[in-house]
Amino acid sequence: MTTSLSRRSLIASAAALPLAAGLGSMARATAPMLGAGLAPYRRVTLGEFEVTTILAGSRTVPDPQTIFGLNVEPAEFAEVSEAANIPTDAARFYFTPTVVNTGAQLVLFDTGLNAEGTLAALSAAGYEADQVDLVVITHMHGDHIGGLMREDGTPTFPNASYVTGAQEYDAWAAMGNEGFDAKMRPLAEQTKMLAPGEDAAPGITAEAAFGHTPGHMSYTLDSGGKSLVIGADFANHYVWSLAHPDWEVKFDMDKAEAAKSRRALLDRLAADRTPFIGYHMPFPALGYVETRGDGYAYAPESYQLSL
Repeated sequence: MTTSLSRRSLIASAAALPLAAGLGSMARATAPMLGAGLAPYRRVTLGEFEVTTILAGSRTVPDPQTIFGLNVEPAEFAEVSEAANIPTDAARFYFTPTVVNTGAQLVLFDTGLNAEGTLAALSAAGYEADQVDLVVITHMHGDHIGGLMREDGTPTFPNASYVTGAQEYDAWAAMGNEGFDAKMRPLAEQTKMLAPGEDAAPGITAEAAFGHTPGHMSYTLDSGGKSLVIGADFANHYVWSLAHPDWEVKFDMDKAEAAKSRRALLDRLAADRTPFIGYHMPFPALGYVETRGDGYAYAPESYQLSL
């Protein structure tokens, strides 16, 4: 049987195509808006180690110059911010514990604002609380020790032992701080106190980065001839702190000492091209330091640690 199409039927069919396409687009547009989001973990390899950053929480804070750049004029703060393409009326904070699987131990660095957020991020990354063998606390601010205990007052990581700096622990023990007393002090008997240069575990060495708090420490991971620094809070923002290490930060307890520690670690990271994790860097909080004149710049890791 022969099928023939008239000129009129061809025109009618062509006219219907945009309508059909439009109907299909309308159907697809019924998917709900989900809002901005981030994957809750990033895992890389470092020699024989697996290193995973987990997003334990995030929040927006207003008026960032009430926190950063306390010793610079608003015009300079605005100029630097504009050059970096970031607003001056709000900033985004990230809270990023790190999990290191050494092959012999599962080590967690810092515990977030609360147990709930950290456990959710751990689970997303494939870990559970009872698998954590060692918890390393870089310093005692609430967003680092907040997840040590559950709401019922029991330890979040039932099989873990703990490591922190002796100078840091002693300073907070003498302050009478409510958060420290509730979260950290009950674990004192299970906690090993370190001095700079001592190992938290094989391949994990504590290093002084004092100033942010009295005994704040960073930790260097070494495995298979490769190194990475867990910098904690030596720099609290990738522009307003890292790129401008002499800018004062509200949360630095000794601002001059913090700036000195910041510059020393930044010089080392830039010179050695060592990757680092910064607790408050833009998630996944893993990157490098580059020199920029008298200052520095943050260069996020792309695929260097995934090859």
